[in-house]
Amino acid sequence: MSMLLIFLALIAMICLNVPIAVALAVSAIIGLLATEGLDSLVTVALDMYDGSTKFSLIAIPMFVLAGAIMNAGGVTDRLINFVSALIGFVRGGLAMVNIGVSLFFAEISGSAVADVAALGSILIPQMKKRGYSAPLAAAVTSSSASLAIIIPPSIPMILYATSANTSVEQLFVAGVVPGLLGAAGLMFVAYLFARRYNLPVEEAFDVKRVGETFIAALPAFSLPVIILGGIFGGFVTATEAAGLAVIAAMLVGLWYGEMDLRHLKRAMLDGGMQTAVVMLLVAASVLMGGFLTRAQLPQQLAASFLEFTTNKWLILLILNFFFLIIGFFLHSAAAIILVVPIVVPLIQAAGIDPVHFGLVVTLNLAIGQQTPPVASVLITSCAVARANIWAVSKVNVHFVAVLLAVLLICTYVPSIPMFLVEYFYR
Repeated sequence: MSMLLIFLALIAMICLNVPIAVALAVSAIIGLLATEGLDSLVTVALDMYDGSTKFSLIAIPMFVLAGAIMNAGGVTDRLINFVSALIGFVRGGLAMVNIGVSLFFAEISGSAVADVAALGSILIPQMKKRGYSAPLAAAVTSSSASLAIIIPPSIPMILYATSANTSVEQLFVAGVVPGLLGAAGLMFVAYLFARRYNLPVEEAFDVKRVGETFIAALPAFSLPVIILGGIFGGFVTATEAAGLAVIAAMLVGLWYGEMDLRHLKRAMLDGGMQTAVVMLLVAASVLMGGFLTRAQLPQQLAASFLEFTTNKWLILLILNFFFLIIGFFLHSAAAIILVVPIVVPLIQAAGIDPVHFGLVVTLNLAIGQQTPPVASVLITSCAVARANIWAVSKVNVHFVAVLLAVLLICTYVPSIPMFLVEYFYR
C-alpha cells in the first residue's frame, strides 16, 4: 500500500509541473522515511553525489561541448556544402541534404535538440525559400534530428548503459545499422513528398564540385573517424572518445579560422544547463533506485510479468507499447532514469540481451521526441520554422512511420542491428 501511495505522490507532483528530478528525490525520501525511518536519510547526499559522478557520465557534457564547438567553428557549413554537392541533384535534394547532414552531425553531438538548433536555423529558412512548406521543412528537420540519439555517440544510450549496467561501447555499435536504415527511409519519404509537390532540384551533379567540397570538409570528417574509429577499434572508451572529440573539434575550428566565440559561449551555456538537468535527474534516480531495490519492486514486477508470459517477444511487444506511451509525456533522459532500473530484472529474467533492449528503448524514445504533448525536438523545430505544431505533426506522421518500421525491425529481427556487436565484441 505504501508503494502505491509513493507512486501516486510522484505522479501528482509531475502533473503539478514539479521538476521530475525534485519529484523523484522527494518521493524516494518519503518512501525511505515510511519504510526505514529517519536513520536511512543519513547517507542521502553522499549517495546522490556518488551516483552522479560515474566515469561514463562524463561523456555527456563532452559530446555536447564538441557539438557546440563544431557548430561555432564553421564545420556545419562545410558539411552542408558537401552533402548538397553529393545529393543535391535529386528532386527535393535540400530535404535530403537536411537528413544527410543530420547523419554527420549526430556522430558528434549525441543530442537531437542540439541537432535541430544547429541545423534548423540554417536549413529551414533555405527550404522555405525554395518552395517547401513550413510544416514539411520542420517535419524533415525534426525527424532527421532524432537520428542523433540512434547513431553513436548517443546521450540516451550513455544514460541507459549507466542505469542498466551494460556496455556503452556495444550500444554505440548496435546503433549504427538502425541509424543508417532510418536515414535511408527518411530520404525515401522526403523524395515522395518532393515528387508530390514538384519541389526543386538544387543543382546538377558536378564531380569537380563534389571533390572541392569534400576536400574542404575533410577536417570535419576526422571527427566521426576519431570518435567511432577509436571506440570500435577498442583504442578508447566512450568517455575518452568524448574528450578526444572536444580536442579534435577545437583543432578543426582553429584550422578553418571561423570560430564564433559569442555563439560558442551561448552554446556552451545552453549545453551546461542541459547537462545539469540530466545530472540532477541521475542523482535523484539513485535515491529512487536504492529505495525500489530495497523494497524489491523490480523483482516483484519481473515475477508478475513472467507469471503472465515467458515469451520474450511478447514481453518486448508490451514494453514497446509502454515506452511509446511514456515517450508522449517524458523527455528521454527522464524516461530512462525512471523506468529502466525497474524493468532491468524483467529483461534479465526473460533472457533478453540488455544491449538489444537498450537499442529498443532508444528507438522508442527517438519516436517520443516527435509525438506531442512533450515532443521536445518537434517543438524546437516548429519554433525555428514558425509553424503550428499540429500542422507539422500531420506531415511528420509519415516520417515517424519510418522510425516505427525501424523499431519493429530492430525488435523482432535483432540479427540486423546486432551483427556488428557480435563481430566486434562476441
